[in-house]
Amino acid sequence: MTVEKKILAAQKAFEYVEEGMKIGLGTGSTADEFTKLLSENVKNGFDIICVPTSENTKVLAESLNVPLGTLEEFNILDLTIDGADEIDDDLCLLKGGGGALLREKIIAFNSKKMIVIADDTKKVSKLGDFKLPVELIKFEHKTTINRILEKLENIGYPGTANLRLLNGNPFLTDSKNVIYDLSIGLIEEPSSIDNLLNSIPGVVENGLFVNLANIVIIGKHNGVKIIEK
Repeated sequence: MTVEKKILAAQKAFEYVEEGMKIGLGTGSTADEFTKLLSENVKNGFDIICVPTSENTKVLAESLNVPLGTLEEFNILDLTIDGADEIDDDLCLLKGGGGALLREKIIAFNSKKMIVIADDTKKVSKLGDFKLPVELIKFEHKTTINRILEKLENIGYPGTANLRLLNGNPFLTDSKNVIYDLSIGLIEEPSSIDNLLNSIPGVVENGLFVNLANIVIIGKHNGVKIIEK
């Protein structure tokens, strides 16, 4: 059923796509459903060019013969369609479960519009049940995460951090950075946490997407719900 909800959201998102657009392609299981749907239309002659937000998405898109370009070529994209791990009432997002948060945020920031597609398990009143990913450069990352935890505790968010692992070794992002997953409870003011984290030297980016999503499409068992900012 969850897959069906993701497909419904992806189908609705495609209604916002016009021929000739430059599209940012998101990362994750829901975004993958959109990429597959896009490829079916490309086979039928639909004219589109896309910029992937991760190496995984690039591999999938290439395997499906979806035309790809780079942000450098186009400077600004018409639309990005991506998923999210959590979406709150203000359309703030928590992302990065797949480890692509840096490239996802770069692509979203450089798009005229961002549409988020998700199933109804991802809609929450407040972010924070899902662990908050923070991408750090490898240099002295253990010291950096200690400073992060101290600063968060100072503003009322005591918590813990776990280095993300893959097969027993530190998980590395496409940009060869490490990720720590933070457990700090429910996030009352995402913009404050976002600003705090990105002010700390050694932090590359974090998984809070504030004021980036314009439209959220939620796949439900009986259709879709559209939330616009």
